[in-house]
Amino acid sequence: MATLKFSARLQPACLAEWAKAWFRTDISGISRPSLLVGKPPGGWTCFFSSAQSDTGVGPEAILLPGSPSKDKCGVKTSKSKRSGGLKKRGADFNLTTCLPPHSLLTTLHLLHSFTKMKLKEDLNVMLLLLFHLMVWIYTFITFLPSYIVCWVSPPYGVHYGSEEERAKRAKARSLHGCPEGPYRAVSATKKLVTSLHPGVDTLDKMFEYAAKRFPHRDCLGTREVISEEDEQQSNGKVFKKVVLGEYQWLAYEETLSAASQLGSGLASLGQRPKNNIAIFCETRAEWIIAAQACFMYNFPLVTLYSTLGGPAIVHGLNEAQVTHIITSRELLETKLKPILIEVPRLQHIIVVDSTPTSWPGYPRGISVHNMAAVQKLGVKPENAARERKQPLPSDIAVIMYTSGSTGVPKGVMISHSNIIAGITGMAERIPNLCEEDTYIGYLPLAHVLELSAELVCVAHGCRIGYSSPQTLSDQSTKIKKGSKGDTSLLQPTLMAAVPEIMDRIYKNVMTKVEDMNCVQRTLFILAYNYKLDQLAKGYSTPLCDKFVFRKVRSLLGGQMRVLLSGGAPLSAATQRFMNVCFCCPVGQGYGLTETCGAGTISELWDYSTGRVGGPLVCCEIKLKDWVEGGYRSTDKPHPRGEILIGGPNITMGYYKNEAKNQEDFFVDENRQRWFCTGDIGVFHEDGCLKIIDRKKDLVKLQAGEYVSLGKVESMLKNCPLIDNICAYANSDETYVIGFVVPNQKHFLALANQYGVRGVFEELCNSKAMEELALKVITEAALAAQLERFEIPRKISLSPDPWTPETGLVTDAFKLKRIELKTHYQSDIERMYGGK
Repeated sequence: MATLKFSARLQPACLAEWAKAWFRTDISGISRPSLLVGKPPGGWTCFFSSAQSDTGVGPEAILLPGSPSKDKCGVKTSKSKRSGGLKKRGADFNLTTCLPPHSLLTTLHLLHSFTKMKLKEDLNVMLLLLFHLMVWIYTFITFLPSYIVCWVSPPYGVHYGSEEERAKRAKARSLHGCPEGPYRAVSATKKLVTSLHPGVDTLDKMFEYAAKRFPHRDCLGTREVISEEDEQQSNGKVFKKVVLGEYQWLAYEETLSAASQLGSGLASLGQRPKNNIAIFCETRAEWIIAAQACFMYNFPLVTLYSTLGGPAIVHGLNEAQVTHIITSRELLETKLKPILIEVPRLQHIIVVDSTPTSWPGYPRGISVHNMAAVQKLGVKPENAARERKQPLPSDIAVIMYTSGSTGVPKGVMISHSNIIAGITGMAERIPNLCEEDTYIGYLPLAHVLELSAELVCVAHGCRIGYSSPQTLSDQSTKIKKGSKGDTSLLQPTLMAAVPEIMDRIYKNVMTKVEDMNCVQRTLFILAYNYKLDQLAKGYSTPLCDKFVFRKVRSLLGGQMRVLLSGGAPLSAATQRFMNVCFCCPVGQGYGLTETCGAGTISELWDYSTGRVGGPLVCCEIKLKDWVEGGYRSTDKPHPRGEILIGGPNITMGYYKNEAKNQEDFFVDENRQRWFCTGDIGVFHEDGCLKIIDRKKDLVKLQAGEYVSLGKVESMLKNCPLIDNICAYANSDETYVIGFVVPNQKHFLALANQYGVRGVFEELCNSKAMEELALKVITEAALAAQLERFEIPRKISLSPDPWTPETGLVTDAFKLKRIELKTHYQSDIERMYGGK
């Protein structure tokens, strides 16, 4: 057993949230809590005490379900004589409890979500006193001058204030004062913004503008592969390791020239304006060069994820009637070659790699070319002299096929003006974006988040260095020990990430913190807590950043100033961790392929968690009642409903799918286009949006209860025992089940604690371990405030991680529910069969 001593000062706004989460009791209507006594899940006894509020209303003590009486607790309350004490001072909370080891980290995650985490280890008292004395002296010396200056004269320029003040500042407003909206950003209430620069209304003009303004600055960078070798692991598996050299850069002028030559070469091979051309390639510099070539010559670019299976690739190529495709050597040989016979219209394959130069063994009628050879064709006088037909803003720039998380991939038609509007809205939320910034590109460019992020950077003259999830950091799977990962060499200042990647970083670092000795761990936690307090007050902590968090920050190169998160909800614990340890704000965004990735991004000065910010300046958002799900714009205290996004960034619809277009898109009386997202949101008073549910994830159980599978998964992903989880429910059944990929370290520790022997794969098939894991998950679910009917009653453990290569998740790590159901069909029958 482990002893946890916990104390915290909670802001008044947290009291109701705490009580509801831990005691399963809603106290939001109580204005003057003096004492709360209760037993949250796990059988703890907790005491809340707070100062009096200035209202003078409310009970002195509240006894929650299962609580001992106030007298039996032996706790005395004292009334504060200071008016307004609750508002200013918050509430003091103390807790001492014994926990089994496997529950300790789960507890810390959950405490972390609501409070400023204050942990006290059993250390020498003098050491703790010394630390606090040093902190007090440093704080006094550092902040006394600023206090005096602020007192003498008001601060010049923008002063963001404390975390609470920032969270309350208006980010958006309802145009007509109606709870359903539409809501617009405060800076765009009169008119939505459609472009970055006057007259730059197509993507070819945007790149030409950037090349003219930043001709000799670095644009696209790629690392040279020096050597490759196979490395055998202790379990017998063989991993391919690489040693990479320095980044080799193309300037903006050179990139524009390469794109122009490729476009001319493609035209000489018979590619015509407004005829579709496909790109099926990994994220790399050649992808952007090829895309820019297509934008310049008005070739609609059909994008396909490199992880799609054969049937999905065939569907996309045949539906778009593609005759030319741009790909890599590896994808050609492993994925395209076996299906070429099923794509009868395909005539030309352009391979971005320089070797080999000859391609025997391909079907008659299909020509394979190297990209360099096509560019040489484009330079020939007879081809270079050919007049280029420039695109119009309304022309299709991209037909972006989705990842297929809900079935067959759909092609979304995106015009030049749609993308220009979308990246304009995104750029406005990144302060001081300029040519001095460096962006690291590693997410799939076939995903709207990565393509939009890179186009934002190009428009501002930033340099983009390319990477991959396997070479991102020094510890990445393909980096040879002793070699540098891409972030260490590139030292990016900007990065887009999906929550799955941030969650991995968080769990890995926290695992290392657990492994520290007592002194190191306590000092880390004390510094962490101190910085959390300072961030809440609106202050920085340069000494902590330099001496405590420098090593963690170096995981992403050490120069990161903005992290953008999208693709899925980011947990509060992970967001706080990134704020503290990587010393930079996290802009959490919300958008879809159908909205060009643009919808909302939180203001970087707003450190509140669980929200996705207000609408971007390029769009507006309103809520539509969903009566079946119980969400209405008249709900109190905040309006709720299905999220509808409207504006110039809303795409042209689905390719060759008129029925779906009629269902998901509409045009209002002002001729503005809208998209019905299917997501459920709530607008707070400050105009920030919070995603709370999804229509497609809602399942009605046999007894009539509605379960949001996405909500269950989001709540349980914070459990340290879980690396990934998919909740599943059948409408003919009365309970939820789950497929779980356990975290190997914590899973083995749990097995060792209860004396269960075996290797990881064997333990995942153990009935005893299944029950133990379910017990831990149930504890986490109760603490996370899930209802009993939402908690998985049975689980299946999987030793193999879900990666895009397995086909069970998309490139953005979204669950593919149909594929997961098929993969685990026998487990579903087992879990529902043995009721």
